Amino acid sequence: MTTKTETFQFQTEARQLLDLMIHSVYSNKDIFLRELISNSSDALDKRRFEALTNSDLLASGTELQISIDRNEEARTLSVGDNGIGMGRDEVIDLIGTIAKSGTREFLETLKESKNREGGEIPAELIGQFGVGFYSAFMVADNVVLETRKAGEDTATRWVSSGDGTYTLTETERTEPGTTVTLTLKPADSEDGLNDYVNEWTLRNIVKKYSDFVSYPIRMEVQKVEAPEDANENKPESETPKTTTQIETLNSMKAIWIRDPSEVSEEEFNEFYKHVSHDWNEPLLRISAKIEGTLEYRALVFVPSMPPLDLFQRDSHRGVHLYVKRVFILDECKALIPEYLRFIRGVVDSEDLSLNISRELLQEDRQIQRMRKGLVKKILGEFSSLQKDDEEKYLKMWKLFGAVLKEGLYMDGENRETLLGLLLAESTHDAEKLTSLDGYIERMKDDQDAIYYFCGESRQVIEDSPHLEALLDKGYEVLIFTDSVDDFWTPQVPDYKDKKLLSVAQGEIEPEKESENKDEREKEFADVLEFLKDKLGNHVKDVRLSTRLKSSAACLVGDTGDLTPQMEQILRATQQELPPTKRILEVNPDHLLIQKMQSIFSADRSSQELGDMAELLHGQALIAEGGRPTQPGKFSKLLAEWMAKAVD
Repeated sequence: MTTKTETFQFQTEARQLLDLMIHSVYSNKDIFLRELISNSSDALDKRRFEALTNSDLLASGTELQISIDRNEEARTLSVGDNGIGMGRDEVIDLIGTIAKSGTREFLETLKESKNREGGEIPAELIGQFGVGFYSAFMVADNVVLETRKAGEDTATRWVSSGDGTYTLTETERTEPGTTVTLTLKPADSEDGLNDYVNEWTLRNIVKKYSDFVSYPIRMEVQKVEAPEDANENKPESETPKTTTQIETLNSMKAIWIRDPSEVSEEEFNEFYKHVSHDWNEPLLRISAKIEGTLEYRALVFVPSMPPLDLFQRDSHRGVHLYVKRVFILDECKALIPEYLRFIRGVVDSEDLSLNISRELLQEDRQIQRMRKGLVKKILGEFSSLQKDDEEKYLKMWKLFGAVLKEGLYMDGENRETLLGLLLAESTHDAEKLTSLDGYIERMKDDQDAIYYFCGESRQVIEDSPHLEALLDKGYEVLIFTDSVDDFWTPQVPDYKDKKLLSVAQGEIEPEKESENKDEREKEFADVLEFLKDKLGNHVKDVRLSTRLKSSAACLVGDTGDLTPQMEQILRATQQELPPTKRILEVNPDHLLIQKMQSIFSADRSSQELGDMAELLHGQALIAEGGRPTQPGKFSKLLAEWMAKAVD
């Protein structure tokens, strides 16, 4: 057949990635085979699923399988499958483009890791952004991919030597599926290149990394046959007969339906690596078997390192859905809430219909019940870990606490449980995190609220004037520095009958009202009214403060107002927001406020009063990490007053 061969250029980022694959030193090159087998397994899953609703077109006449073919003389290795296959446009889109989302971040991570590790890039980075196919270039000088999409007649041949270009040719293929053929580099133990045409090398790699793939991985192997009948008169030099046969290399055990006591830790870890494309061992394993009106099993894991796309809008949620051990979906978002998106694993139902459509999954009542039970099981395991293994729980919280806190405003049903899991920095201890229960145990006898402060950093919060009276009284303040804290804290009014109060909002009364409070307000009423009039464009009110001890003033929000941090977050998303005026609180015991009172009593028209008002507002903004509305004017005014002080 005469066909036209077309040459294409890789995208710039794809060429950079190829260069890293070919010339960088990876800690383990064996994983290329794991990645190719995983891609074949995914293709078989997709064909199996599509065949449920389109059996005439997509059902395979032969057993779905993965084949490994090796040629020692030509030094080629092929990994093939009879899965869904790809059309020509899909080859360009999925192979020629690679890593549609996150490629730039992936490349930056590779380079940073290479610099940090002195040239060695850890293998766990491969596969997390859909670039597993390109790991083949670590061991091959040339890669050929031949594929035919199920339901189509024509096949496509893709060829590249990793030089920045690839060619496409129309070809023939007897059945749907994909075969990737590698022309291998010479074996070199110093470079980590094993002999990938050696039977036992391939056996060991498949057993180690792909034993739990649910389709048979078959390869032609050699067998030495002993003579059927021993004959004492046979010459000793007679060579045993060697035959070849096709053998299945993997066990194909659905590990999640086995009793956990019968599965070794190593088997669990290898299964996790297979379903997650993660090279590290998991931090936590959770097994569940739910029986009753709805029966399903779950085997899920908490990674020991956060996925690279954890905070990306289109982040992957790696829970696979099976029905009676038949693959349905590799990213079942309906099964797991967004705040648990770091969870990896499988859920297998005995009760769902095999032909359930992807569109109906979100609305299916059984799926919703499975989701509810799965979430409660996971959060329950987290609670047990918090009690039984504080060190491991602390590690998990530091990795995923910011994500879990999203559930505090997303999941009202489990909010109390999530609050129990919450850990936070605190003024009580500069090193250790505390739980809300720990905070309550340390509360003062006269304290009836849990105080917290959301800010940019611990240092900014500790230096804030808002904390002065509370700390002077001996009250503890929780320190929240994650951006998500500004979202959930307004949604949580209390915990275990204790109010949660922001130190930067509303009125704080750390001690009983003093007898002379009304007298102080009358004493400074005129000054407060002057400040309201002078700063009316910037603040909604001016009042005496009960939260200040050594500072002259601070800015606080009304209960329910957006915090400055929340305003910044929303404006960063291009949302139009009206300016939020806040309340200026002044300390009547501070020398500056008393000086203003003295000047006001002597000369209400004094220019000094206006200057002092602007300086007071500006320094209150700076104290909370903000900036004056007119920085240049504020700087000039401050310099003038400093000069007066020197005189």
